[in-house]
Amino acid sequence: MPHLTLEYSPGLAARADIPALCRALHSAICEAGIFPLGGIRVRAYCADHAIVGDGLPENDFAALGFAVASGRSPEALRAAGDLIFAAARQALAEPLATPHFTLSFEIREINPDLSWKQNSIHARLAGQTKGAAHG
Repeated sequence: MPHLTLEYSPGLAARADIPALCRALHSAICEAGIFPLGGIRVRAYCADHAIVGDGLPENDFAALGFAVASGRSPEALRAAGDLIFAAARQALAEPLATPHFTLSFEIREINPDLSWKQNSIHARLAGQTKGAAHG
């Protein structure tokens, strides 16, 4: 953890640079300074079919869901969320300047008793040679 998932409407790809948006989101997560680098994931998925708002075909959306492990203060998560949302707003400034776009962002904390992970990237980044399981 943390994992950021971007779901977006089909029309947004023509109005925004999705790979650049992913890079901006990743940078903001790193900049927050409270998440382990080896656990960061940023994924983007286009919704094959979407009806947004009043159904006009020019309406688009981007919905960001950010799943994080528990253990950080609400204040720390709020500060990180502010950085991430600001990065999304900057990367999506053009669609946001139109009356046909909506952007949302939500942080969800994962219950550690109901989450299983194994990640060898943490060990590699720490200079170790064997993988390790991390919660």
